[in-house]
Amino acid sequence: MKASNILTLVFIILLTSCKSSKGLLFHEYPNPVDTSTKQVMLQKRMEYEVNGVHADNLFEGARLNNFAQVSNTMFRATISPENKPINASAYYALRIWSEEPRDIELELYYTEHEHRYIPKLSYDGIHWINMHESDFDTLKAPNIATLKLNLTKDKLFIAGQELHTMKHVRNWVNKIQKHRDARHSIIGKSKLDMDMHFVDIYNGTPDNKKAIVVMTRQHPPEVTGHYAAESFVEEILANNALSNSFRKQFRVLVYPLMNPDGVNEGHWRHNAGGIDLNRDWAEYKQSEPKVVATHMVKTTEQANNNVVVGLDFHSTQKDLYYTLSDDLKSSIYPFKDFWMRGIDNTFDDYTPDDRPSTLNQPITKTWFYQQFGAEGITYEIGDETPRDFVRAKGKAAAIELMQLLVLREEDK
Repeated sequence: MKASNILTLVFIILLTSCKSSKGLLFHEYPNPVDTSTKQVMLQKRMEYEVNGVHADNLFEGARLNNFAQVSNTMFRATISPENKPINASAYYALRIWSEEPRDIELELYYTEHEHRYIPKLSYDGIHWINMHESDFDTLKAPNIATLKLNLTKDKLFIAGQELHTMKHVRNWVNKIQKHRDARHSIIGKSKLDMDMHFVDIYNGTPDNKKAIVVMTRQHPPEVTGHYAAESFVEEILANNALSNSFRKQFRVLVYPLMNPDGVNEGHWRHNAGGIDLNRDWAEYKQSEPKVVATHMVKTTEQANNNVVVGLDFHSTQKDLYYTLSDDLKSSIYPFKDFWMRGIDNTFDDYTPDDRPSTLNQPITKTWFYQQFGAEGITYEIGDETPRDFVRAKGKAAAIELMQLLVLREEDK
Protein backbone atom coordinates (compact mmCIF):
# COMPACT_ATOMS: atom_id res chain seq x y z
CA MET A 1 0.00 0.00 0.00
CA LYS A 2 1.29 3.50 -0.87
CA ALA A 3 2.45 5.70 1.99
CA SER A 4 -0.19 8.28 1.10
CA ASN A 5 -2.94 5.62 1.36
CA ILE A 6 -1.69 4.53 4.77
CA LEU A 7 -1.75 8.14 5.96
CA THR A 8 -5.28 8.51 4.66
CA LEU A 9 -6.48 5.46 6.59
CA VAL A 10 -4.82 6.71 9.78
CA PHE A 11 -6.49 10.08 9.25
CA ILE A 12 -9.92 8.42 8.94
CA ILE A 13 -9.42 6.61 12.23
CA LEU A 14 -8.37 9.77 14.04
CA LEU A 15 -11.15 12.05 12.80
CA THR A 16 -13.55 13.50 15.35
CA SER A 17 -17.18 14.41 14.89
CA CYS A 18 -18.24 17.67 13.17
CA LYS A 19 -19.54 20.72 15.02
CA SER A 20 -22.05 23.23 13.71
CA SER A 21 -22.73 26.91 14.42
CA LYS A 22 -25.89 28.81 15.34
CA GLY A 23 -26.09 32.18 13.64
CA LEU A 24 -23.30 34.63 12.87
CA LEU A 25 -21.14 34.97 15.96
CA PHE A 26 -19.05 37.88 17.20
CA HIS A 27 -15.62 37.01 18.55
CA GLU A 28 -12.99 38.30 20.95
CA TYR A 29 -9.23 37.94 20.39
CA PRO A 30 -6.11 38.56 22.48
CA ASN A 31 -4.94 41.04 19.82
CA PRO A 32 -8.08 42.87 18.65
CA VAL A 33 -7.93 45.21 15.65
CA ASP A 34 -9.98 48.37 15.17
CA THR A 35 -11.56 47.96 11.73
CA SER A 36 -13.59 51.16 11.74
CA THR A 37 -13.54 52.88 8.35
CA LYS A 38 -10.55 55.12 7.63
CA GLN A 39 -10.05 57.70 4.92
CA VAL A 40 -8.61 56.44 1.63
CA MET A 41 -6.79 58.46 -1.03
CA LEU A 42 -8.23 57.53 -4.41
CA GLN A 43 -5.80 58.07 -7.28
CA LYS A 44 -6.75 60.62 -9.92
CA ARG A 45 -7.58 58.66 -13.06
CA MET A 46 -5.94 60.39 -16.00
CA GLU A 47 -3.48 60.31 -18.89
CA TYR A 48 -0.20 62.16 -18.34
CA GLU A 49 1.87 63.60 -21.20
CA VAL A 50 5.39 64.95 -20.76
CA ASN A 51 7.59 65.80 -23.75
CA GLY A 52 5.97 63.21 -26.00
CA VAL A 53 5.94 60.44 -23.38
CA HIS A 54 2.54 59.33 -22.13
CA ALA A 55 1.50 57.34 -19.07
CA ASP A 56 -1.93 56.53 -17.69
CA ASN A 57 -3.94 54.68 -15.06
CA LEU A 58 -7.15 54.44 -17.07
CA PHE A 59 -7.77 50.73 -16.59
CA GLU A 60 -8.94 48.33 -13.88
CA GLY A 61 -6.23 47.52 -11.35
CA ALA A 62 -4.05 50.54 -12.15
CA ARG A 63 -1.91 52.27 -9.52
CA LEU A 64 -0.20 55.49 -10.58
CA ASN A 65 -0.33 58.69 -8.54
CA ASN A 66 1.81 61.04 -10.62
CA PHE A 67 4.09 61.11 -13.65
CA ALA A 68 6.85 63.63 -14.37
CA GLN A 69 10.12 64.11 -16.25
CA VAL A 70 13.32 64.18 -14.19
CA SER A 71 15.92 64.67 -16.93
CA ASN A 72 16.21 64.28 -20.68
CA THR A 73 16.01 60.49 -20.51
CA MET A 74 14.64 59.96 -16.99
CA PHE A 75 10.96 59.92 -16.00
CA ARG A 76 9.36 59.25 -12.64
CA ALA A 77 6.16 57.41 -11.76
CA THR A 78 5.08 58.20 -8.22
CA ILE A 79 3.35 55.35 -6.40
CA SER A 80 1.50 55.93 -3.12
CA PRO A 81 -0.66 53.61 -1.02
CA GLU A 82 -4.36 54.12 -0.46
CA ASN A 83 -3.72 55.12 3.17
CA LYS A 84 -1.31 54.38 6.00
CA PRO A 85 -0.06 52.67 8.06
CA ILE A 86 -0.03 49.84 5.57
CA ASN A 87 1.65 46.54 4.80
CA ALA A 88 4.83 46.74 2.69
CA SER A 89 3.13 45.57 -0.52
CA ALA A 90 4.16 48.45 -2.77
CA TYR A 91 1.99 47.64 -5.77
CA TYR A 92 2.05 49.57 -9.03
CA ALA A 93 0.40 49.28 -12.45
CA LEU A 94 0.56 51.75 -15.31
CA ARG A 95 0.66 52.04 -19.08
CA ILE A 96 3.41 53.97 -20.82
CA TRP A 97 4.15 54.83 -24.46
CA SER A 98 5.88 57.41 -26.62
CA GLU A 99 4.86 59.39 -29.68
CA GLU A 100 8.26 58.55 -31.19
CA PRO A 101 10.47 55.50 -30.46
CA ARG A 102 12.89 56.32 -27.66
CA ASP A 103 14.90 54.74 -24.86
CA ILE A 104 14.19 56.01 -21.38
CA GLU A 105 14.72 55.18 -17.75
CA LEU A 106 11.64 55.08 -15.55
CA GLU A 107 11.83 55.52 -11.81
CA LEU A 108 9.15 53.83 -9.75
CA TYR A 109 9.19 56.12 -6.74
CA TYR A 110 7.34 54.82 -3.68
CA THR A 111 6.28 57.36 -1.09
CA GLU A 112 5.99 54.54 1.46
CA HIS A 113 8.02 51.35 1.91
CA GLU A 114 10.44 49.66 -0.48
CA HIS A 115 10.21 48.12 -3.93
CA ARG A 116 8.81 44.58 -3.69
CA TYR A 117 7.44 43.16 -6.94
CA ILE A 118 9.48 42.25 -10.02
CA PRO A 119 8.05 44.31 -12.91
CA LYS A 120 5.70 42.38 -15.21
CA LEU A 121 5.35 43.56 -18.81
CA SER A 122 2.49 43.18 -21.28
CA TYR A 123 1.14 44.83 -24.41
CA ASP A 124 -2.35 43.37 -24.17
CA GLY A 125 -2.94 43.03 -20.41
CA ILE A 126 -3.31 39.26 -20.85
CA HIS A 127 0.11 37.82 -21.69
CA TRP A 128 2.84 38.82 -19.26
CA ILE A 129 6.59 38.38 -18.93
CA ASN A 130 8.91 39.22 -16.06
CA MET A 131 11.26 42.08 -16.77
CA HIS A 132 14.83 40.81 -17.02
CA GLU A 133 16.78 41.51 -13.85
CA SER A 134 19.46 43.36 -15.84
CA ASP A 135 16.86 45.95 -16.89
CA PHE A 136 15.91 47.23 -13.44
CA ASP A 137 17.59 47.93 -10.10
CA THR A 138 17.13 49.62 -6.73
CA LEU A 139 20.64 51.08 -6.52
CA LYS A 140 19.53 54.66 -5.91
CA ALA A 141 17.42 53.82 -2.87
CA PRO A 142 15.29 50.92 -1.66
CA ASN A 143 12.13 52.91 -2.43
CA ILE A 144 13.18 53.68 -6.03
CA ALA A 145 13.27 51.05 -8.74
CA THR A 146 14.88 52.18 -12.02
CA LEU A 147 13.63 50.49 -15.18
CA LYS A 148 15.23 50.64 -18.64
CA LEU A 149 12.56 50.85 -21.34
CA ASN A 150 12.38 51.03 -25.09
CA LEU A 151 9.15 52.90 -25.82
CA THR A 152 7.09 53.02 -28.98
CA LYS A 153 3.58 54.21 -29.74
CA ASP A 154 2.29 50.83 -28.49
CA LYS A 155 0.99 51.05 -24.94
CA LEU A 156 3.12 48.99 -22.55
CA PHE A 157 1.63 47.73 -19.29
CA ILE A 158 4.06 47.68 -16.36
CA ALA A 159 2.71 46.13 -13.16
CA GLY A 160 3.91 44.59 -9.93
CA GLN A 161 1.75 41.53 -10.62
CA GLU A 162 -0.30 40.40 -13.58
CA LEU A 163 -3.62 42.21 -13.85
CA HIS A 164 -6.37 39.92 -12.62
CA THR A 165 -9.29 42.25 -12.12
CA MET A 166 -13.06 42.13 -11.80
CA LYS A 167 -13.26 41.54 -15.56
CA HIS A 168 -11.05 38.47 -15.31
CA VAL A 169 -13.02 37.12 -12.36
CA ARG A 170 -16.31 37.58 -14.22
CA ASN A 171 -14.87 35.72 -17.21
CA TRP A 172 -13.69 32.86 -14.97
CA VAL A 173 -17.03 32.66 -13.19
CA ASN A 174 -18.87 32.65 -16.52
CA LYS A 175 -16.70 29.75 -17.64
CA ILE A 176 -17.11 27.53 -14.60
CA GLN A 177 -20.83 28.21 -14.14
CA LYS A 178 -21.40 26.30 -17.38
CA HIS A 179 -20.66 23.18 -15.35
CA ARG A 180 -23.89 21.49 -14.27
CA ASP A 181 -22.74 21.41 -10.63
CA ALA A 182 -21.72 25.10 -10.38
CA ARG A 183 -24.21 27.88 -9.66
CA HIS A 184 -23.25 31.54 -9.74
CA SER A 185 -24.96 34.42 -7.94
CA ILE A 186 -24.35 37.94 -6.63
CA ILE A 187 -24.73 37.93 -2.86
CA GLY A 188 -24.28 41.63 -2.11
CA LYS A 189 -22.29 44.76 -2.79
CA SER A 190 -18.92 46.14 -1.73
CA LYS A 191 -18.48 49.56 -0.15
CA LEU A 192 -18.28 51.13 -3.64
CA ASP A 193 -21.29 49.13 -4.83
CA MET A 194 -19.38 46.50 -6.79
CA ASP A 195 -20.70 42.95 -7.09
CA MET A 196 -19.71 40.30 -4.55
CA HIS A 197 -19.60 37.03 -6.50
CA PHE A 198 -20.43 33.58 -5.19
CA VAL A 199 -20.17 30.12 -6.77
CA ASP A 200 -22.03 27.22 -5.17
CA ILE A 201 -20.74 23.76 -6.12
CA TYR A 202 -22.50 20.46 -5.43
CA ASN A 203 -24.23 17.59 -7.21
CA GLY A 204 -27.85 16.82 -6.48
CA THR A 205 -29.16 18.62 -3.42
CA PRO A 206 -27.03 20.78 -1.09
CA ASP A 207 -28.89 19.55 1.97
CA ASN A 208 -27.02 17.74 4.75
CA LYS A 209 -23.66 17.84 2.97
CA LYS A 210 -20.39 18.73 4.66
CA ALA A 211 -19.12 22.06 3.31
CA ILE A 212 -15.76 23.42 2.16
CA VAL A 213 -15.21 27.17 1.81
CA VAL A 214 -12.78 28.77 -0.66
CA MET A 215 -12.09 32.51 -0.67
CA THR A 216 -9.44 34.73 -2.20
CA ARG A 217 -8.25 38.29 -2.89
CA GLN A 218 -8.85 39.93 0.44
CA HIS A 219 -5.59 41.71 -0.43
CA PRO A 220 -5.65 43.16 -3.98
CA PRO A 221 -2.10 42.44 -5.30
CA GLU A 222 -2.13 38.80 -4.26
CA VAL A 223 -2.82 37.24 -7.65
CA THR A 224 -0.69 34.11 -7.18
CA GLY A 225 -3.00 33.00 -4.39
CA HIS A 226 -5.91 33.69 -6.72
CA TYR A 227 -4.37 31.50 -9.43
CA ALA A 228 -3.99 28.67 -6.90
CA ALA A 229 -7.62 29.06 -5.83
CA GLU A 230 -8.82 28.89 -9.43
CA SER A 231 -6.82 25.72 -10.03
CA PHE A 232 -8.16 24.23 -6.79
CA VAL A 233 -11.78 24.90 -7.77
CA GLU A 234 -11.29 23.70 -11.34
CA GLU A 235 -10.00 20.36 -10.07
CA ILE A 236 -13.07 19.96 -7.86
CA LEU A 237 -15.15 20.49 -11.00
CA ALA A 238 -13.10 18.03 -13.07
CA ASN A 239 -14.81 15.09 -14.74
CA ASN A 240 -13.13 12.17 -12.99
CA ALA A 241 -14.14 9.57 -10.43
CA LEU A 242 -12.75 11.41 -7.41
CA SER A 243 -14.13 14.87 -8.23
CA ASN A 244 -17.52 13.49 -9.29
CA SER A 245 -17.79 11.51 -6.06
CA PHE A 246 -16.72 14.50 -4.00
CA ARG A 247 -19.40 16.79 -5.45
CA LYS A 248 -22.07 14.19 -4.65
CA GLN A 249 -21.04 14.15 -1.00
CA PHE A 250 -19.79 17.68 -0.32
CA ARG A 251 -20.73 21.28 -0.99
CA VAL A 252 -18.12 23.90 -1.92
CA LEU A 253 -18.79 27.60 -1.34
CA VAL A 254 -16.50 29.83 -3.40
CA TYR A 255 -16.02 33.57 -2.84
CA PRO A 256 -13.59 34.45 -5.67
CA LEU A 257 -13.10 38.18 -5.12
CA MET A 258 -13.36 39.40 -1.55
CA ASN A 259 -12.10 42.94 -2.19
CA PRO A 260 -13.38 44.14 -5.59
CA ASP A 261 -12.96 47.83 -4.75
CA GLY A 262 -9.33 47.40 -3.74
CA VAL A 263 -8.58 45.30 -6.81
CA ASN A 264 -10.19 47.82 -9.16
CA GLU A 265 -8.34 50.75 -7.55
CA GLY A 266 -4.95 49.03 -7.44
CA HIS A 267 -4.76 49.20 -3.66
CA TRP A 268 -1.74 47.80 -1.88
CA ARG A 269 -3.68 46.10 0.91
CA HIS A 270 -6.97 47.65 1.97
CA ASN A 271 -10.56 47.97 0.84
CA ALA A 272 -12.31 51.25 0.04
CA GLY A 273 -12.86 51.64 3.79
CA GLY A 274 -9.10 51.76 4.34
CA ILE A 275 -9.04 48.47 6.25
CA ASP A 276 -7.20 45.17 5.91
CA LEU A 277 -10.20 42.88 5.41
CA ASN A 278 -8.32 39.96 6.92
CA ARG A 279 -8.50 41.69 10.30
CA ASP A 280 -12.27 42.24 10.27
CA TRP A 281 -13.50 38.76 11.16
CA ALA A 282 -14.74 39.59 14.65
CA GLU A 283 -17.24 42.46 14.38
CA TYR A 284 -17.64 42.71 10.56
CA LYS A 285 -17.44 46.49 10.40
CA GLN A 286 -16.59 46.49 6.69
CA SER A 287 -19.12 45.68 3.98
CA GLU A 288 -17.29 42.78 2.39
CA PRO A 289 -16.66 40.51 5.42
CA LYS A 290 -20.18 41.26 6.67
CA VAL A 291 -21.74 40.27 3.33
CA VAL A 292 -19.72 37.07 3.00
CA ALA A 293 -19.86 35.94 6.63
CA THR A 294 -23.63 36.54 6.82
CA HIS A 295 -24.20 34.72 3.54
CA MET A 296 -21.98 31.79 4.48
CA VAL A 297 -23.61 31.20 7.85
CA LYS A 298 -27.16 31.63 6.58
CA THR A 299 -26.61 29.44 3.52
CA THR A 300 -25.00 26.55 5.39
CA GLU A 301 -27.52 26.61 8.22
CA GLN A 302 -30.47 26.59 5.83
CA ALA A 303 -29.15 23.42 4.18
CA ASN A 304 -27.84 21.86 7.40
CA ASN A 305 -24.24 21.95 6.15
CA ASN A 306 -21.35 21.52 8.57
CA VAL A 307 -18.40 23.61 7.38
CA VAL A 308 -15.35 21.40 7.93
CA VAL A 309 -12.58 23.25 6.03
CA GLY A 310 -12.07 26.93 5.25
CA LEU A 311 -9.31 27.85 2.80
CA ASP A 312 -8.31 31.48 2.32
CA PHE A 313 -5.84 31.95 -0.56
CA HIS A 314 -3.19 34.68 -0.31
CA SER A 315 0.28 35.64 -1.55
CA THR A 316 3.47 36.56 0.28
CA GLN A 317 7.21 36.37 -0.33
CA LYS A 318 7.29 32.55 -0.29
CA ASP A 319 5.01 29.53 -0.34
CA LEU A 320 3.70 28.59 3.11
CA TYR A 321 0.60 27.70 5.10
CA TYR A 322 -0.73 29.47 8.19
CA THR A 323 -2.64 26.85 10.16
CA LEU A 324 -4.11 26.22 13.60
CA SER A 325 -1.89 25.07 16.43
CA ASP A 326 -2.38 21.51 17.68
CA ASP A 327 -4.19 22.62 20.84
CA LEU A 328 -7.02 23.86 18.58
CA LYS A 329 -8.60 20.62 17.47
CA SER A 330 -11.00 21.27 14.61
CA SER A 331 -13.95 19.02 13.81
CA ILE A 332 -11.71 17.06 11.41
CA TYR A 333 -8.45 17.24 13.35
CA PRO A 334 -5.73 16.26 12.32
CA PHE A 335 -6.78 16.84 8.71
CA LYS A 336 -4.15 19.43 7.83
CA ASP A 337 -1.22 17.19 8.81
CA PHE A 338 -2.30 14.42 6.45
CA TRP A 339 -3.31 16.93 3.78
CA MET A 340 0.14 18.53 3.78
CA ARG A 341 1.88 15.16 3.73
CA GLY A 342 -0.14 14.25 0.68
CA ILE A 343 0.90 17.49 -1.05
CA ASP A 344 4.49 16.83 0.00
CA ASN A 345 4.38 13.36 -1.53
CA THR A 346 3.09 14.79 -4.82
CA PHE A 347 6.21 16.87 -5.56
CA ASP A 348 9.80 15.68 -5.43
CA ASP A 349 11.41 19.06 -4.76
CA TYR A 350 8.85 20.72 -2.53
CA THR A 351 8.12 20.47 1.19
CA PRO A 352 5.15 22.38 2.65
CA ASP A 353 6.10 25.11 5.12
CA ASP A 354 3.56 24.91 7.96
CA ARG A 355 3.26 27.94 10.30
CA PRO A 356 0.75 27.03 13.02
CA SER A 357 -0.52 29.60 15.51
CA THR A 358 -3.22 30.05 18.11
CA LEU A 359 -6.30 32.31 18.12
CA ASN A 360 -4.51 35.64 18.10
CA GLN A 361 -6.17 37.99 15.58
CA PRO A 362 -9.55 38.29 13.83
CA ILE A 363 -8.49 36.63 10.58
CA THR A 364 -10.32 34.05 8.49
CA LYS A 365 -8.18 31.14 9.65
CA THR A 366 -9.25 31.62 13.25
CA TRP A 367 -12.79 32.66 12.28
CA PHE A 368 -13.48 29.36 10.52
CA TYR A 369 -12.51 27.56 13.72
CA GLN A 370 -14.46 29.83 16.08
CA GLN A 371 -17.59 30.06 13.92
CA PHE A 372 -17.82 26.45 12.70
CA GLY A 373 -15.23 24.40 14.57
CA ALA A 374 -13.66 23.95 11.13
CA GLU A 375 -10.08 23.54 9.99
CA GLY A 376 -8.96 27.06 9.03
CA ILE A 377 -6.01 27.43 6.67
CA THR A 378 -4.42 30.49 5.09
CA TYR A 379 -2.91 29.19 1.85
CA GLU A 380 0.00 31.44 0.85
CA ILE A 381 1.78 31.44 -2.51
CA GLY A 382 5.03 33.28 -3.21
CA ASP A 383 4.91 36.45 -5.31
CA GLU A 384 7.29 34.97 -7.85
CA THR A 385 6.47 31.27 -7.56
CA PRO A 386 6.41 29.90 -11.13
CA ARG A 387 2.83 30.11 -12.35
CA ASP A 388 2.76 26.54 -13.64
CA PHE A 389 3.78 25.29 -10.19
CA VAL A 390 1.17 27.55 -8.54
CA ARG A 391 -1.54 25.84 -10.56
CA ALA A 392 -0.06 22.36 -10.11
CA LYS A 393 0.03 22.84 -6.35
CA GLY A 394 -3.53 24.17 -6.32
CA LYS A 395 -4.64 21.05 -8.19
CA ALA A 396 -2.71 18.76 -5.84
CA ALA A 397 -4.22 20.51 -2.80
CA ALA A 398 -7.70 19.82 -4.15
CA ILE A 399 -6.94 16.18 -4.93
CA GLU A 400 -5.51 15.51 -1.48
CA LEU A 401 -8.44 17.25 0.23
CA MET A 402 -11.00 15.29 -1.77
CA GLN A 403 -9.27 11.97 -1.17
CA LEU A 404 -9.18 12.50 2.57
CA LEU A 405 -12.76 13.67 2.92
CA VAL A 406 -14.37 11.25 0.48
CA LEU A 407 -12.70 8.24 2.06
CA ARG A 408 -13.80 9.46 5.48
CA GLU A 409 -17.43 9.55 4.33
CA GLU A 410 -17.16 6.14 2.71
CA ASP A 411 -15.67 4.68 5.87
CA LYS A 412 -18.70 5.64 7.97
